[in-house]
Amino acid sequence: MSLRPLARLYGYMSKGTMQPRVLLDGLAMPESPRWHQGRLWFSNWGTRQIVAVDLDGNSEVVGEGPDGLGWATNWLPDGQMLITGPELIRVERDGSRVRHADLSHVSPLGWSEITVDGRGNVYVNTINFDFAEFNEVLTSGKAPGKIALVTPDGEAREVANELAFPNGMVITPDNKTLVVAESFAARLTAFDIADDGSLSNRRVWADGVGPDGICLDADGCIWASSANMANDCARIREGGEVLERIDLGRPCFATMLGGPDRRTLFMLTADWRGTESIENVIKTRTGEVLVVDAPAPGVGWP
Repeated sequence: MSLRPLARLYGYMSKGTMQPRVLLDGLAMPESPRWHQGRLWFSNWGTRQIVAVDLDGNSEVVGEGPDGLGWATNWLPDGQMLITGPELIRVERDGSRVRHADLSHVSPLGWSEITVDGRGNVYVNTINFDFAEFNEVLTSGKAPGKIALVTPDGEAREVANELAFPNGMVITPDNKTLVVAESFAARLTAFDIADDGSLSNRRVWADGVGPDGICLDADGCIWASSANMANDCARIREGGEVLERIDLGRPCFATMLGGPDRRTLFMLTADWRGTESIENVIKTRTGEVLVVDAPAPGVGWP
C-alpha cells in the first residue's frame, strides 16, 4: 500500500479562516485517531494496520490490529498499548499480546472505541450487536450499546447501557465528565464520573448532530459532524451550537487535536456512506487524513 503525503487544499466554510489540507491519502478506512509521542496514530480498517504519521506526512505501519471494522488503540499510563476488537488486548513490552481484562460477562460481541483517563481507568464501548444487523438496528430504534470500565486494579464492569451505537468518547481534563457519541441517535451524551469510575447523571450534551470519532478542546467544544449525513467537520458547543464548520465534501469519521501544542485538528475521511460494501472502500482507497490549525488546543483524553 502506498500512503502519500499531499498538500492539496480543500474548500472551507466557516466563521473563521482555517484552510485544511490533505496530510495523507491512499488509505482504506482511517478511524480512531490518537496523538501519541509526536505523531498521529490511527486504525486503517480493512488492512489490519496501525499507522502513525507525523506533521510532515511521513507515515509508517507501526502495528497490527484485528480483522474487520470497529477496532481502536490507546495507551495505559505506563505506555503499554491496548487494542480493542473481539477482546481487549494489551501489547506487552516484548511484543507479545495478552488479554487485558475479561469483558465477556458485559458483552460477548466485541469492543470498539476506547479512552484511558488521567487516573488509568480504561473505558471501552460496544455496539453490542452483529454488524450484519446494522440496518435492522438502525431502523428499529433499539439501543443495545454499552460502556465497560476496567480499573487500574483489573476490575471490569458495565457502567452504561442502552446506547444507540456508541462511538467516540472523550473525558474532560479533570476526569469528571465522559462524553460519548451516540451515532444512531444523532447526539452527544454526557455522564458524570464518580471517584470509583462509575458513570451517572446521564444527559444530552448536544442533539441533532452526526457524531462519530470526537475530540475536545480547551474551550469545552467538541469537533464532530454537524448533522447526520453532513459532509463536514464542525466545532460544537455544549447545547448544540455550531461555532465553526468545515465543508469536506465527504463524511468525516473521526477527529483528533494534536501537534506540539495540540492546535492541529486532524480529520479522518473516506468516501463511504454505509450503503456500499466496505470491501469496495478498501479497494478504492479513498481514505484521507486532513489537517487544519484549530482555534483552541485539545484537552482531556484521548
